[in-house]
Amino acid sequence: MTDIVVLGSTNMDLVTYVEKAPQRGETVTGREFRTIPGGKGANQAIAAARAGGDVMMIGAVGNDAFGAHLRSTLEHSGVDTDDLRTAEGPSGTAHIVVDDEGGNAIVVIPGANGTLDHLSPGDEGVIAAADTLLLQLEIPLAAVVAGAQAARRHGVRTVLTPSPAQPLPDELFAAVDLLVPNEHEATTLTGRTDPREAAIGLLDLVPEVVVTLGADGSLYVARGAEPLTVPAPKVTAVDTTGAGDTFVGALAVALGEGRPMPQALAWAAAAAALSVQREGASASMPYRPEIEARYAS
Repeated sequence: MTDIVVLGSTNMDLVTYVEKAPQRGETVTGREFRTIPGGKGANQAIAAARAGGDVMMIGAVGNDAFGAHLRSTLEHSGVDTDDLRTAEGPSGTAHIVVDDEGGNAIVVIPGANGTLDHLSPGDEGVIAAADTLLLQLEIPLAAVVAGAQAARRHGVRTVLTPSPAQPLPDELFAAVDLLVPNEHEATTLTGRTDPREAAIGLLDLVPEVVVTLGADGSLYVARGAEPLTVPAPKVTAVDTTGAGDTFVGALAVALGEGRPMPQALAWAAAAAALSVQREGASASMPYRPEIEARYAS
């Protein structure tokens, strides 16, 4: 097994399903409401654990019912929560609207995630013992930078999902090995709307980039190599929430196990394709036998 540490957010997803998302000032009637554990950090941790990784989560939950539920969900998926703090106050929440085409719009309220603004004693040792560190941007940026720099000091592969999209400091890019933005995030970071041009532009900042393209698969670029596009399996999406996190978690496992990048991207795409055919974020994430079967087909 490959050892993966996730430094990131835990949120309770409050999900409303509607035929069509409301426009500003509009009221619509939804058909269903669900409360589903999520957060980009927790999602990636669960995805990686279900894909076969040995995963530890560094994060924070509140001392509320959501916090207990989030911790239990991580543990049930095989994630080590010894470094998951409990903070005073509410857990983070994400308020999500999913339409009948599988698209979504999300508002995140950080809650306890906002307390995770530095590494605590012992965190660097946990990171140093890993093969891969997964990072996102739903916790304070200071902790993200500190985590990436700790990983760099110990030769640990660092994978950053730059979401929510925002400008980032050079000191963070300098400590990142692989950047995995979607098309919107790649545009935010570079100002270029063409995914290929944006990906190539990002190589000025990091050595490897994977731009996720939704149903069109992914685009991989690396310094000194030709760009590579890997298609995604053709499926009918029910809910795309968490698909990107599923992709990243599975990709971290595949790379940690030594798969070449083209095969690792295809394996991660198989995992993401399974996830979009189910409702919810963490609830939709597939287990390794499912991924292997989909990949083989």
